[in-house]
Amino acid sequence: MPAPLELEDAQARLLALAAPVAVERMPASEALGRYLAEPLVARRTQPPADLSAMDGFAVRDADLPGPWRVIGESACGHPFGGSIGAGDAVRIATGALLPAGAERVVLQENCQREGDRLALTATQDAARHVRAVGMDFTAGRELLPAGTRLGPAQIALALCAGHRLIAVRRALRLTIVDTGDELASDPENCAVHQIPASNGAMLAGMAAALPCRISHGAPVPDRLDALVAALEGASAADVIVTSGGASVGDHDLLRPALEQWGAELDFWRVAIKPGKPLLVARKGTALVLGLPGNPVSSHVTAYFFMLPLLRALLGSAKPWPRPITAKLAADLPPGGERREFVRAAWNGTEVDPLRNQDSGALAALAASNALIERPARSPGATAGTLVPVYLLENGGIA
Repeated sequence: MPAPLELEDAQARLLALAAPVAVERMPASEALGRYLAEPLVARRTQPPADLSAMDGFAVRDADLPGPWRVIGESACGHPFGGSIGAGDAVRIATGALLPAGAERVVLQENCQREGDRLALTATQDAARHVRAVGMDFTAGRELLPAGTRLGPAQIALALCAGHRLIAVRRALRLTIVDTGDELASDPENCAVHQIPASNGAMLAGMAAALPCRISHGAPVPDRLDALVAALEGASAADVIVTSGGASVGDHDLLRPALEQWGAELDFWRVAIKPGKPLLVARKGTALVLGLPGNPVSSHVTAYFFMLPLLRALLGSAKPWPRPITAKLAADLPPGGERREFVRAAWNGTEVDPLRNQDSGALAALAASNALIERPARSPGATAGTLVPVYLLENGGIA
């Protein structure tokens, strides 16, 4: 039996299989969560002309410190139609077009107006209070690289840059398969020899933030024919994620089921704790990710493998979670023979390892929002030591 792969080796092999899915063009306003398939290049300049940055009066530099004669108004969407001459001022709103001839805006709180007469009542500051043409971006400039995930701000930028349609990767088809005779579909009707099926819902919830069409059915029993049928039924998926059946027990049937289905195994087992019995295979364009059945192991391997795989297929330029550095709030014992990811609670300053690190402990998993990385055979660490930490929120992507 080959030795388990190191985490980085396994991730690299997985990424080598993850060719991004096809490109489609869709309305930018509907592309939340999608990944850009090509760089976003500005089609227009913003602002397209000089605008006022404050409420006040547009004037010429040569006419400071006044007084002035107010000759009109420039409002947002309703610019002043003429031009400013000697001694003229135009009432102007924030964001309104600066009139021709104007060079600055004097703030309304620094002025007193009586009819059309305007005078300064306070010293004018040095700032011009003008948003110059092209201050934000100019036409032809690359604003976002390919592989950028589109959040609310990125969508606003795409629209402001003149894009009604943008090129993104299509949504993924993801099928999640729970396996095991011990799983009960109904958590309110669960015999003593059973446990409620929860991994599939957990995995679906982890993937829900990504543009995926998720299919998740009833648990599949530990029978070779049933598992092969489940795989066959999911053959149209881009990614099939199974939970359970990937280890070496008599009832762990994922590997023989994959072989009978016609899939090719790429690698099996990773040298991490929890999560050693992880499996990756493919058949045609469908990728199969076999996760361990223990819920914490399933969650941790989904964090380090399922989510990065989905992001890579969707075209992400940076699919892997990235650690931060934080201080330990409590001591940690020496590490074991495998790299370990310790469930912990991070409060924004320190990270506190939870006591129960059993791979079946869902209450501890639900209480954690971070994973402390512990190298294999690492010495003990005392409180205050800086350690690498992966934040679970947002899949570890900042």
